[in-house]
Amino acid sequence: MAIALLAAGCATSQPDNGNEQWPSAEGDQAYTAEYDNDPLELPNRFVFAFNEMLDFAVFRPLAVTYRFLVPELVRDSVRNFLRNLSTPVILANDLLQGELGRAEVTTTRFAINSTAGFLGLFDVAGGMGYEYHDEDFGQTLAVHGMGEGVYLVLPILGPSSIRDGLGIVVDSYLDPLTYVAQNNDAEDWMFARRAVAGIDFRSRNIETLDDLKRDSIDFYARIRSLYRQTRANDINNGAPGTQGPTPGLYSLDFDFDTEGEQAGASAN
Repeated sequence: MAIALLAAGCATSQPDNGNEQWPSAEGDQAYTAEYDNDPLELPNRFVFAFNEMLDFAVFRPLAVTYRFLVPELVRDSVRNFLRNLSTPVILANDLLQGELGRAEVTTTRFAINSTAGFLGLFDVAGGMGYEYHDEDFGQTLAVHGMGEGVYLVLPILGPSSIRDGLGIVVDSYLDPLTYVAQNNDAEDWMFARRAVAGIDFRSRNIETLDDLKRDSIDFYARIRSLYRQTRANDINNGAPGTQGPTPGLYSLDFDFDTEGEQAGASAN
């Protein structure tokens, strides 16, 4: 379970879009002060330190090994396959948000990639203009006006909030594979699925997180600020003019993915 959710535990949270840009570092201090809402900062920092320890001792070494041993083409196929499996949850949240156009894209992607893409191993739909996007129930609640509540750092899961924690639970019930696994005593396969997704995600962000940590005066505050900015962008589907969340309204899910995985990858 720990590895399965390392994307959040290392300072992030969910499956990536692959081409997102990081929020600008300019004005982070002012942003953090304006949208603080972190009354549990002391215990949050303890949990954050625990997650960092796990990342240093377990998650990062596994990610480095995975990237060194597994060819890029295979890693991309793994990510494509896992994204295809997440389609029911994404589609449900598209519909719950009233995003019929995005729901159509999600459905089309699933139909194309499950057939021409050999069960989702290849993102044929993306090449046809049907780009991947992610949705979750935390975003759905935000779209319908629910505030984020208190900022939280969860063990293993990392940055979250009252609203987004609830979203994680609901998304598990929206996933048909949850019931398939339960009815066939195959819960271990669900853990394995999340573990592989977490390792793949972390492997794509080794340099990004290393650089962020090295350049941050206060890594905890930097992660908190980026988390909220990115979450606001996700909730607004990247709409122009949405520079940040309304205080107390939004949290965010991280999307650190550095699609380039640059040549420095092998050194780590």
